[in-house]
Amino acid sequence: MASQEIEDLAGALARLPGLGPRSARRAVLWLVKRRATALPALRDALTRMADTLVECAQCGNVDTRDPCAICADPRRDERSLCVVEEVADLWALDRARLFAGRFHVLGGRLSALDGVRPEDLAIDRLMARIESGGIDEVVLAMNATLEGQTTAHYLADRLEAFPVKVTQLAHGLPVGGELDYLDEGTLAQALRARRPVA
Repeated sequence: MASQEIEDLAGALARLPGLGPRSARRAVLWLVKRRATALPALRDALTRMADTLVECAQCGNVDTRDPCAICADPRRDERSLCVVEEVADLWALDRARLFAGRFHVLGGRLSALDGVRPEDLAIDRLMARIESGGIDEVVLAMNATLEGQTTAHYLADRLEAFPVKVTQLAHGLPVGGELDYLDEGTLAQALRARRPVA
């Protein structure tokens, strides 16, 4: 049986996404073996993050400054706005370097089962950004889930009142995917989004 402090650390790590109790214990053992170098570095990094992390008032990204590095970048196309559910989605799209515009993080998605309503998300802030002008296209980059698509439809309805082009990420067959391994929803979406062969 480990000490209470070790159990507390393992319990805290186990609450992180992707780590269960066993993985958390392995991480704690790794830290214990390297306690002279790894523990102080981890402690210092967590302290710095806790002291400096802020949410960007403009887009909802998490950074160490406000406005965030993306919003402050003058090379970004201010006329294109990509709406995502969570900060992790923003980071994934930005990491791919395929979208040169600005972002807006909703902070979740609509879900009747979880009690998430439009007023629980940063939708009013999104509408205020669009109403202030200067945006030509809004890209709805919602996840391909029922809640994500519900959110996208809700936003598309709200955006009809503005003179902006509203687009959505394509959904369907992944590159390298084999038909017999795909679920029916993915196949149905791929069939609905079919296009002429060039």
